[in-house]
Amino acid sequence: MSNIYESAEATLGFISSPCLTKVELRVACRGISDRDALSKPDPCVVLKMQSHGQWFEVDRTEVIRSSSGPVFSKIFLVDYYFEEVQRLRFELHDISSGNNGLRDADFLGAMECTLGQIVSQRKLTKALLKQGNTAGKSSITVTAEELSGNDDYVELSFSARKLDDKDFFSKSDPFLEIFRINNDGTESLVHRTETVMNNLSPNWKSFKVSLNTLCSGDQDRELKIQWECINPKYQMKKKNYRNSGVVTLNHCKIIKMYSFLDYIMGGCQIQFTVAIDFTASNGDPRNSCSLHYIHPYQPNEYLKALVAVGEICQDYDSDKMFPAFGFGALIPPDFKVSHDFAVNFDEDNPECAGIQGVVEAYQNCLPKIQLYGPTNIAPIIQKVASSASEEMHTKEAMEYFILLILTDGVITDMADTREAIVHASHLPMSVIIVGVGNADFTDMQILDGDDGILRSPKGEPVLRDIVQFVPFKDFKHASPAALAKSVLAEVPNQVVDYYNAKGIKPKCMSDFESSRTFSP
Repeated sequence: MSNIYESAEATLGFISSPCLTKVELRVACRGISDRDALSKPDPCVVLKMQSHGQWFEVDRTEVIRSSSGPVFSKIFLVDYYFEEVQRLRFELHDISSGNNGLRDADFLGAMECTLGQIVSQRKLTKALLKQGNTAGKSSITVTAEELSGNDDYVELSFSARKLDDKDFFSKSDPFLEIFRINNDGTESLVHRTETVMNNLSPNWKSFKVSLNTLCSGDQDRELKIQWECINPKYQMKKKNYRNSGVVTLNHCKIIKMYSFLDYIMGGCQIQFTVAIDFTASNGDPRNSCSLHYIHPYQPNEYLKALVAVGEICQDYDSDKMFPAFGFGALIPPDFKVSHDFAVNFDEDNPECAGIQGVVEAYQNCLPKIQLYGPTNIAPIIQKVASSASEEMHTKEAMEYFILLILTDGVITDMADTREAIVHASHLPMSVIIVGVGNADFTDMQILDGDDGILRSPKGEPVLRDIVQFVPFKDFKHASPAALAKSVLAEVPNQVVDYYNAKGIKPKCMSDFESSRTFSP
């Protein structure tokens, strides 16, 4: 299966896309063997990142003299992309005194991982390896922390009373403007309320504005809001003039906006589920023209898409057990059509061990089933939605579900699917659909919602956009990594939008880290 993974990992290097966030990595080592009986090592860690199959140095720590358990002060700053596999290599070197270069340094061991593994665990400790073997008892610990801007916003509402009447035939039509005082003393308009017609004591609608917009994130920055409305002309002419009305701030609430990594580092797991199309339109798997044909050296499109997306998501699931389902086939023992059968034929436990386990279960089931139809995906969406519904009732940010559906044609239960997606949009769940083969997938674009709001047959709109559809043929001449980037790029925002809308905060590390275990 190495060929499948090599194909899926091709061109996983520096592909330009907007950086989701920046992450700080702090490094410490323990148990480094002494250089000899008389001296301790002078350790230095070099960080490398993989691009196009090659390792390139990104940065290195300072050299700490005579230490077998160094805690480095140097902080590595790296761009984080959820939709990419970012492979990192930490190399530990013993730099001899008087020489800070690596040419004459002794290599003490290395650790390889992905950035996704680090941020999902927040603190990753692994043994250092040297020529494939553990380097004594030495280990390295990498701790991640998000370096984010201020995404919080403030909710404000204003009212006024006894404003001056400026209109001759009717009452004034007041509105309110808020200005920010810039560093150079100039003013910038931050917000203008709606106009309240014919009213001298208006109540303006509450509004939200980001702290970056309101005050550049500086909560001590001055704002210009005229509380007691003073008309200079009236003030000069009228002896008993007090004001032309009073503006009142009725409500001010600063709302914390949490990021994707706040939830991931707080223990939120990505529950990844795969659903595979086994309808007859795929062609007989024994025929080399079939979309399900298993070539000994070249993975088919189903496998390419599965591995490309699965390899990203697996870093965010601690037990690495993934449910895999099929639809549209006649299955043993009675060979009745099923639209949500376990690919491993264990209905009580449809989970497979790792992405490799999903691949093997898929290959093993092909000779045992008969491809049939129709192409119905509503049942599998409903099945995953049932699990997501249980998570929703916990009111905690612990599990977010991603369903990957791989299909070779336009679905035949569009109405039921629209209904299922509208229901799922209320749950901690996203749906990714990859169209395999050369079919015309135009009618599938309606599910994506990018060109309009998806509605159920009864007219109910989705609460949020949770579906991403792409045809695999658009990426036929690109790497599988490009496919993964396309279908997963929206997931972080979908996760954040769900939990922020529900008012669910990330859990604290202390709430879960003692009981949480991770598979390699």
